[in-house]
Amino acid sequence: MVSLAAHIQQFNDYLRTERDVSPHTLAAYCSDLAQLLAFVISEKGENAAALDVDHLLLRRYLAGLSKTTKKSSVGRKLAAIRSFFRFLVRRGVIAKNPAELIATPKKELRLPFHLDIDQATTLMESADNQLKYAARDRAILELLYSSGLRVSELTGLDIGELDLSSGMVRVTGKGGKERIVPVGSRAIEALQEYLRQRCDLQAGGPVFLNSRGERINRRSVARIVDSHVMQIAAFKRISPHTLRHTFATHMLEGGADLRAIQELLGHASLSTTQKYTHVSIDRLMEVYDKAHPKAHTQSGE
Repeated sequence: MVSLAAHIQQFNDYLRTERDVSPHTLAAYCSDLAQLLAFVISEKGENAAALDVDHLLLRRYLAGLSKTTKKSSVGRKLAAIRSFFRFLVRRGVIAKNPAELIATPKKELRLPFHLDIDQATTLMESADNQLKYAARDRAILELLYSSGLRVSELTGLDIGELDLSSGMVRVTGKGGKERIVPVGSRAIEALQEYLRQRCDLQAGGPVFLNSRGERINRRSVARIVDSHVMQIAAFKRISPHTLRHTFATHMLEGGADLRAIQELLGHASLSTTQKYTHVSIDRLMEVYDKAHPKAHTQSGE
């Protein structure tokens, strides 16, 4: 009988070769299923097979996880487990998916942190022209804020995908889906300045390079954002994704339609975009409380 470990390896190979998932997604699936495998082996022994896994075992596994793991992470792990057993059902290895009827834990409501306009402006201007990589860093910060790109989309950008004359960029998002995103004038100026300093421009080459002349990676972008935040010390530590949240929130506060923001962000579902309405409502209530004469009961009434 084929072991569960061997089936997990087959599934990982399928994701990599047939589904062509991103390296980040593949790493997450591999990690989640390796964690499941360790639990099943502890319960059923080294030779555990897919048929040894039933919904009761999975419930015990997820119950243990929930004591130390966020609900959102447990939900992601359950999604990976469902996909794996769905794969085994299609291959005829098992007759029924043991994870199918297990409910996904409700996510905690977490409002995305974002910068206000003054903070965002200060951050954009924090790249000191005297520093060696100032032009690159400024272009990265401006593009993240101007277009709401994911970090993986920014690091994957090639020169040929930029159309600065029309102010557009073609990005490849989750699931290999392409979309066209506008680029603001400040970001265009920053990109033009950075590219003027490059002497190795090729249509198929990366837009952003690291200090070794290679395509920049996610960690490097995170360090760049962090270093500029530390320079101005105006707010708490943020991640590159904070600039995506900031882009969406400022667009919504500026009157943009939620559907349009969904398209710009590349969200598959409008429900994912709707979290920004909570931020906007909080801001609306804050403005109301400060501005409306009847927002608070006056003393002496």
